[in-house]
Amino acid sequence: MVGSTVEGSGAEGPPADADLIGVLEEGRRRFLALVADVRPELLRYCARMTGSIADGEDVVQETLARAYYELSQLEALPPLRPWLFRIAHHRAIDHWRREKLRASEPIESAEGVADDAALEPENAAARRQAVQAAIASFLALAPAQRGCVILKDVLDHSLDEIAIELGLSVQAVKAALHRGRVALQSAGAVAVPSRPPAGASPELKRYAALFGAHDWDGVRALLADDVRLDLVSRRKSAGRREVARYFGNYARTPGWRVAPAWFDGREVLAVEESGAVGMRRYVVQLAWREGRVAAIRDFRYVPYIAQEGVIEELP
Repeated sequence: MVGSTVEGSGAEGPPADADLIGVLEEGRRRFLALVADVRPELLRYCARMTGSIADGEDVVQETLARAYYELSQLEALPPLRPWLFRIAHHRAIDHWRREKLRASEPIESAEGVADDAALEPENAAARRQAVQAAIASFLALAPAQRGCVILKDVLDHSLDEIAIELGLSVQAVKAALHRGRVALQSAGAVAVPSRPPAGASPELKRYAALFGAHDWDGVRALLADDVRLDLVSRRKSAGRREVARYFGNYARTPGWRVAPAWFDGREVLAVEESGAVGMRRYVVQLAWREGRVAAIRDFRYVPYIAQEGVIEELP
């Protein structure tokens, strides 16, 4: 039998599949607990690097997957925060390039800019500007500038920390920070904030009404045959039969309400859920094709993304 002692040999056989999956799941759970406190800060960084909260969370997930893989190759755990931000920075740039967004300056070019100590100091006005800037505004900055401004003026990392996290010299960080602040101020002057529509789409209204009424048969009838589900940070599934099981979680969970809403420049389903940890609010993104739900992305298990934007309910 797999996982038991081989008769007459005195040696143990390989672990059973279920045992191996259990070990892997326990390792994943411990890793996620280890990085839990850093994840909201990683999202603040990645959202501004990519110009989107949802895209930023994609990069956070890629970062954690990469870090978990690298951890298995290391003899000792590196300093957690700079290690994760270094991975996140490169993943965010990869994502940005994949989306074919044009950089105005290569990351290496910041190194050659002369330092001016008068331009580097702790700048309260610059910090206020960066914190209040629309997330998409940061895309006007070149990668080095973007990373330095976000880490310094939004997340309040020190110059030495930023140098380690981005793999730059302190001199280059100072130069990129100054240029980025100037560029962000210019971008902020012309940025047009995203405005929600006058009302929700008929498809989303229909979905929300059925969902809120616990009409699970009606909700399942809206699913495309090849629908995909991403229960972020927990599991993924595909196909109408598999995804239909997802609604059982909500059927068994009391104390929630849903409404059509606007978040991160797109329509979403807003969920308010009350429980032992108090009230929390998060969003579910839906993608439609010919009146059917083609994809569901549920952020229930990463509610910190709601802290990065305003959830506005739609009539």
